[in-house]
Amino acid sequence: MNKKELIDSIAEKAGINKVDAESALNATVEAISDCLQKGDKITLVGFGTFSVSTREARTGRNPQNGQQITIPAKKTVKFKSGSKLTEAIN
Repeated sequence: MNKKELIDSIAEKAGINKVDAESALNATVEAISDCLQKGDKITLVGFGTFSVSTREARTGRNPQNGQQITIPAKKTVKFKSGSKLTEAIN
């Protein structure tokens, strides 16, 4: 499902027009992004939890020439599904 299909689905299920559904989706994504940029955790009970974790710097190999390279530390987003979401897909 792409963004357009998601907007169509939201509009249909919520009984609103597509413009309002797109605004709601964009606002939701922006709010989640802002919260994660601050380092906060977002919990949607039954759906899941978004959090930020730090991946440590490590040594890797360049696949083209086999030389060792240093992969820098970085922050990544993690998602852990909630129990209701897990039950729904199983």
